[in-house]
Formats: sequence, structure tokens, C-alpha cells
Amino acid sequence: MGRSKSSKKWLQEHFSDPFVKQAQAQGYRSRAAYKLLEIQKKDHLLQPGMKVVDLGAAPGGWSQVARQFIGARGTLIAVDILPMDQLADVTIIEGDFREQQTLDQILQTLGNQTLDLVISDMAPNITGIKSVDHARALYLQELAMALAEQVLKPGGSFLVKVFQGRGFDGYLRDLRERYHKVMARKPQASRARSTEMYLLARGFKSKS
Repeated sequence: MGRSKSSKKWLQEHFSDPFVKQAQAQGYRSRAAYKLLEIQKKDHLLQPGMKVVDLGAAPGGWSQVARQFIGARGTLIAVDILPMDQLADVTIIEGDFREQQTLDQILQTLGNQTLDLVISDMAPNITGIKSVDHARALYLQELAMALAEQVLKPGGSFLVKVFQGRGFDGYLRDLRERYHKVMARKPQASRARSTEMYLLARGFKSKS
């Protein structure tokens, strides 16, 4: 069976994408690496020695960037439902983040450690039905925020991919209640037509 017109168009766009070509040339596993690199350049989010969890990590572009900046003294846990090739000095957890078993595995790996940073580039599998896809994305964003609240140290940071639309204002309001400062970022590597953007929340407020 031949590919559909939309599939062919996506493949053509993908392989002509300058960020895809740059990632291949520089050894990054995905073009998404440049989104985090741009945010890092602007906000200096990643620092040597940090303890970080990367949600929705596969194929590993963000983990590569995070490991580059946190250095040998840092701790990085990468989580995804999809298999991910090993990366040096990265603990990989393969599992569905929506299931308690995967959450328990993350917490068990952390032990009694609290984190400096949670980063999430998670997005659901696309059905093509906008209302369904948006609801699924919002659910993942809410789960990521809940995990961050559970594992971050006071003053920690949370970077999450979001999609503008229904529920966005409420999610932003919830973040502002939990963090001292919340900023919106739209990296150049995010396609202009996409409603995708990133919220960077800094200064986690202790629950105590």
C-alpha cells in the first residue's frame, strides 16, 4: 500500500527541515534538541551537578542536551513509553507515565533525593481529532505537573510542553500558584503553525 498524500508531504517536510539536517550532522537524536538548547541559551536552566528527570525522553534529544550541561556530577533519569537507546550516565525507565507502576519506578529510582528540575516534552499519539488530541495532551501536562510537585526541591524548576487551546489558561494559573515565576517560550525549532509552546516555571513553592 502506498503512502497517503499527507504522509508523503510530512516526510518531505521532515527531511528538508534544517533542524533535522543539523541534528543529523551534530549527532543529536532529534530536532527537539534545538528547542531545549535555545531555552538553555536564554534561561540558563541546566547547571552542573543538577538532578533532573526527562519525561517523554525518547529518542533522547533532550537527554543528550541535559547530560551535556549537568556534567558528570549530575543525575539524569529519562522516562518514556517507547524504547530508547542507552546514553552514557543516563538511567532509562521504559514505561507508560500514565500508569502507577511507572511512577513508582521513578520514585524508587530517586530514593530520598529531591530534584532540581523536571523537563517534559511529552505529547500523545495523534488521532487527528483535535478535541481528543488536545484533551490527551492536557492530561499528560497535568500528570507532569503533579510529578514535579511531588519530587522537586523548594526553588526547583519545571519545563513543560503545552498546546494552546481549551484548558491552557487554567493550567497556566495552576503553575503560577505553585511557582514564583512562569514564562512562555516558543523556540525557533517549534514549527510556526503548531500550537505547541513551552512553559518554564521557576522557584517551586514548598508545600510545607
